[in-house]
Amino acid sequence: MATKRIANQVHKQASRLLREGYLRREPAWFQAVLENPPLPLPAREPPSRTEFDAPLKAPLTRPASSKKIEPLEVHYVEDEVRRQFFRDHPFEAFRQTTLVEGATVESEHPIKGKNWTRLRQRGRNPSAEDAIRYAVNLYEHLDMDLSSAYASAVAQFRSLRSEIQIARTIALTEAEHNGMEFGPSQAEITFTKEEKAYDTFRRADAQSLSEETERKRWKAVVEREGPPEKWTRGQEYTRLWKEGVRPVYAPVFVQPEITPEGLSAPAPEQIPQTPQQFSANADFMGITHRR
Repeated sequence: MATKRIANQVHKQASRLLREGYLRREPAWFQAVLENPPLPLPAREPPSRTEFDAPLKAPLTRPASSKKIEPLEVHYVEDEVRRQFFRDHPFEAFRQTTLVEGATVESEHPIKGKNWTRLRQRGRNPSAEDAIRYAVNLYEHLDMDLSSAYASAVAQFRSLRSEIQIARTIALTEAEHNGMEFGPSQAEITFTKEEKAYDTFRRADAQSLSEETERKRWKAVVEREGPPEKWTRGQEYTRLWKEGVRPVYAPVFVQPEITPEGLSAPAPEQIPQTPQQFSANADFMGITHRR
């Protein structure tokens, strides 16, 4: 008997030997290897799949003509039903739900399989996941095609949600009739905060130009118009200081007059000549009156 040196052929050879009677009893490892067969060669080749998590009408093994080695796509019926459900009910994704897991895994609901014939059996207020599981349950255990199972689950889900909505509306009407007063909702609280923020913008825009000018009246930067003067390296400042001219840095609040000839300029006799007159004028450097 030739020995088998390939791992994935050993259990097949043992099966043939048992069938022909060369081995009188199964080896101790035989059933374990049959349940978990070794990977085919090469070792990176993905094993064959079952129909449980494989796409519909997809090959369960890689075709021999394919040169690209990659695992097959994992596909569950729940994924297809869930995708279609949230496409039809997009606002169900905005309902509050908790994703925090407890200390133990939640046990399966006792009503399942062939006993789960109506969605109401698991409560009057089903969630989106309950409707999805119910559609899959109809498809797998009650011999319904997937389209009919989905249509039945969606119809019962919408009916139960309508009952809940009507019951809440009637309860609210009765409470208000009996004198109950409810506070603002979360949406109303948010709108109130937005209005307060908008009011601050409106008050800021309502400030007049005169108030803004008065608030920024005094500043250390002198605004000059026209081309910059020649830099004297401080000699002009020193000369005026030696002559006893006191510098005044207050801005000149004189509005220029617009004439057909252009901006009006003061006459030469209006320009102060003495140091006292010079210091009394805020524009003692001649910044505004010079051309």
